[in-house]
Amino acid sequence: MSRTWLSIRVELVSGHGADFWPRPGRIFAAARTHCFTELATAIDAAFGRWDLSHLHQFTLADGTEISPLEWWDDEAPEGTVDGAATLSRLKAGEKFAYVFDLGDYWAHLCTVAEQRIDPLKALGERPSSPAPYWGWGDLPDQYARRWDGDDGESPQPKRPAGELSDLPPILPGWGERPGR
Repeated sequence: MSRTWLSIRVELVSGHGADFWPRPGRIFAAARTHCFTELATAIDAAFGRWDLSHLHQFTLADGTEISPLEWWDDEAPEGTVDGAATLSRLKAGEKFAYVFDLGDYWAHLCTVAEQRIDPLKALGERPSSPAPYWGWGDLPDQYARRWDGDDGESPQPKRPAGELSDLPPILPGWGERPGR
């Protein structure tokens, strides 16, 4: 099979008021027939986003903005291209931005690789939507929460005495085993 898919590097630059360095990132395999909305969904999943009820937007180097128009309730910025547009408009080496949640402004730098890829070699399959095939870095929580129940003001919970003693004894090293 010829190398027909795009390889798109996506790096998290900033979000929730913080800049990230080194930048966590993922590399995606995407067909030119996939659309920007599908790429946004794949990015959000790969970056651990779970509250997906936020607007997102791509901005191309020429200033073109791409976003699902139905999400804007007829208030999309003038000239916005619908997210159903395909990735075929992207060229090798092109850089563009993706922002998830226009309030917390999770900004990503996206770069199309110079060479196309074979999804069967990169992923072992030809997925129906864009899919990550490489990644690195620590991913911050979407709301900067560090533990369940973090309200941003409370002190971090204390770790239980005895390492892993709070876990049920399902795996070796977890919890206290009865009779020991």
